[in-house]
Amino acid sequence: MLQSETAVKDRILKRFHEQIAALERELKFELPKEIQRARELGDLRENAEYKSAKERQEIVNARIAMLKKRVGEIEMINLERIPRDRAGFGSTVHLRTETGDTVIYQLVMPEDADAERGMISTSSPIGRAILNKEEGDDIKVTTPLGKRSFELLKVVTIHDEDES
Repeated sequence: MLQSETAVKDRILKRFHEQIAALERELKFELPKEIQRARELGDLRENAEYKSAKERQEIVNARIAMLKKRVGEIEMINLERIPRDRAGFGSTVHLRTETGDTVIYQLVMPEDADAERGMISTSSPIGRAILNKEEGDDIKVTTPLGKRSFELLKVVTIHDEDES
């Protein structure tokens, strides 16, 4: 596996592991204290603090389970299978818009998406439309803001970035 590919995957996994650790600390240390304080207030049937802490406990448990599932999915991704000659995860693409402007996007995992910084998810409408396209391809996509058209001017894959 190439160094840049490993770095992308490791960065994402590190962020998930940090989130899991923070949530587990909350679950094991902070929430039990809140629940105990709320119990001391008396009748649990009409105790908003107790109900709130118990609801938060359920939310934290669900979030931890979801993050652990996502970590497993990310660990299974084989970055060697990402195309070397077409747009794929991690690729930076240069597109010409209908108005002739050039926009640059990087195809990222949903967790890293930030449209303002040019990082679009591979599962977004535009991201899905770009996947597996080659330089020179026309791309037509329906977004929440309407139909858009692009011409794919340049593709730099994660494989290319490691070679430069």
